[in-house]
Amino acid sequence: MKRLILWTNVLALAACARAIPPAPNGISPVAAIPGFRLPEPRPSGLRQNATADAVVNDLADATPDSRVVPSFDGDNIRWDIDVRSFADHPRVQYYLNYFQGVARPGMAVFLARGARYEPMIRRRFEAEGLPGDLGYLALIESGYSNDAVSRSQAVGMWQFMKATARGYGLRIDSWVDERRDPVIATDAAARHLHHLRDRFGSLYLAAAAYNAGAGKVSRGLGKLQWDPQDEPDTTADSLDAVDVADSVSQDEADEESADAADALVDSTNVASDAAFFRLAGNDLLTTETQDYVPKLIAAAVVAKQPERFGITAPDAEPFAYDSLVVTSTTGLDVVARLAGVSTADISELNPQYLRLATPPHSVSVIRVPPGTGEKVTAAYAELRPAARVHFLTYVVRRRERLASIAARYHLPAQEIRGANPSRRTARLQAGTRLIIPTVAIPSALAMRAAIGGSHAARHYSVATHRVRSGETLIGIARRYRVSLRALRRVNALPVEYTLRAGKRLRIPS
Repeated sequence: MKRLILWTNVLALAACARAIPPAPNGISPVAAIPGFRLPEPRPSGLRQNATADAVVNDLADATPDSRVVPSFDGDNIRWDIDVRSFADHPRVQYYLNYFQGVARPGMAVFLARGARYEPMIRRRFEAEGLPGDLGYLALIESGYSNDAVSRSQAVGMWQFMKATARGYGLRIDSWVDERRDPVIATDAAARHLHHLRDRFGSLYLAAAAYNAGAGKVSRGLGKLQWDPQDEPDTTADSLDAVDVADSVSQDEADEESADAADALVDSTNVASDAAFFRLAGNDLLTTETQDYVPKLIAAAVVAKQPERFGITAPDAEPFAYDSLVVTSTTGLDVVARLAGVSTADISELNPQYLRLATPPHSVSVIRVPPGTGEKVTAAYAELRPAARVHFLTYVVRRRERLASIAARYHLPAQEIRGANPSRRTARLQAGTRLIIPTVAIPSALAMRAAIGGSHAARHYSVATHRVRSGETLIGIARRYRVSLRALRRVNALPVEYTLRAGKRLRIPS
């Protein structure tokens, strides 16, 4: 039971494609493509255990057991991506087994979350001329989580990197990260996938480019040799056939040859979906990207018939909302009070606002629950400007510096300086009351993903704290809302270290 709970928490919180383990290397990535003699995969250079090799090879050669993975049955199911051609592929079967095995609790959470966004995603993708089932990329990218952040700082449901997102017009700064906005990010993802599909001519190649980058896929296609399988020498067979075969058997052989030729022409097309599997089979893509399309196909199979895989069909209200347009900084807590709902409800509709407030000097749209738009708009118009946002305040302590205060609230120091123009922040005096330009303390992870490489980030990443008499390391960690382990690591402190008054500690952001 403990193991099941652990898997549920890990999958629900990690919620990104990189949390899904790769398929074993021994599984052939091109077994479903007829008409090719493929080169043996290049050795990795790593010596593996012979027993593990045998297990992987058996898994690659075995026919999927229907007691483990339900046999593919698409008679009553329709997909608008090519699922049928590759549903029995060993790597797809591996992920079908994974999704209904240890990942089943997490998959149930993802499908329930996705049921809310799927209608919106399908409408936007179909308006862009893309198949709606391509929207299952959001499932394998993030589990439909708007708050997902990868190790490479890709953010949101569609796991956009900062440069790509800005290329499609998304705003990313210390106030707003539109990669977290389900509507705006879905629009950008649809346009991005449309461009990739037009470039490569294949949905699966477009999906691979979405994961690995268009340049990586283009270089892989350039290295790939598009030579069909050598035709066997049929002269001797033909001579023998004259003596031992009748005309009926010869006709059957001709039909089989014609079918094989059709399959060969289909799979040698550089713009076909099968081209992805050739790239994967020739080790021209990273392991993560090799598994990316099999994950998509497996996710599409499970999502269309969850009951067959032991998952209860999700039932959720579609993503719907009214809108409030504001022209000045407005707290989401204020809007929540006007709408008669909790701040968490408004925050869930507006995950792009990192500080639970709209940015200053900008026209912003705040989503409110459906049916409350007119009431909220009327009530908001009657509020005084000063009552539309309630920023936090902080009283400076003795010997405190602006950098350490900024680190405590996970904000750039220059933002706090700008919110307090009448204060001399270079030399803060004890008892000074500072306005902190945020309604709630933003996540350090979210701020790092939004402004991690900027000049502002460096202002608070080097904050320090001077130890006072009686203070403990764990108390300092709690004060700055950082882990004890992170505090020890950034200061190179051993576990048995004795803290002394006057020592200056670096505070990790």
